[in-house]
Amino acid sequence: MALQIIPFQRSINTCYILKDKGAVLVDAGYPGCAKPFLELLAKHNIKPEEILLIIPTHGDFDHAGGAKELKELTGAKIAMHKRDKENLEQSIFHWPEGVSAWGKMSRTMLMPFVKKIGSFEPAEVDVVLDDQGMSLKEYGIDGEIIYTPGHTYGSISVILESGDAFVGCLAHNRLPFVFRPRLPIYAMDIELLKESWVKVIKLGAQTIWPGHGRSFPLEKILKYLN
Repeated sequence: MALQIIPFQRSINTCYILKDKGAVLVDAGYPGCAKPFLELLAKHNIKPEEILLIIPTHGDFDHAGGAKELKELTGAKIAMHKRDKENLEQSIFHWPEGVSAWGKMSRTMLMPFVKKIGSFEPAEVDVVLDDQGMSLKEYGIDGEIIYTPGHTYGSISVILESGDAFVGCLAHNRLPFVFRPRLPIYAMDIELLKESWVKVIKLGAQTIWPGHGRSFPLEKILKYLN
């Protein structure tokens, strides 16, 4: 079976269904996504129970907020890094600091609104990851989860043998964040984030699939890493 990459768009977030010998979901988006998720699965002739693993790339509400309902819908396990899992298990609102002028300004302006929409139901993390990450072979996907901190201290990415890299907020590529592929405008440690990009590059990433925006070739981000 050929690898299928199926984007699941929710507001300004993009999650991804990866379907090969098995199927996993990268990121879980906002709460309230069960109905459109079911519709997307039906469109691609995928049964909910075929989704074996849900992989929030980090613990922010817009990437992990829908995890509980999607877990109940599919029966899938949830995999997260140990440093971010409490955000999901305890429903902790988290938004990294602004690292650009627009990041700082927008975070200050939008914080009251975002806090109102940022609540979500907690969910238990079934697979707790450490810094070594893990292979996805047992879930039918030729690739691995790797530890890529910087946006949050528990951020992870999924790197496939095909060269496709699902990086969450290791990069942004849409408004209101940026006009083109760039490093994120929010991060806990931007220098650590750049180090994480080195890992992604060394593992052979060619096409980058961000959590916000369309995919782009690796070359588009390289100039921002120097």
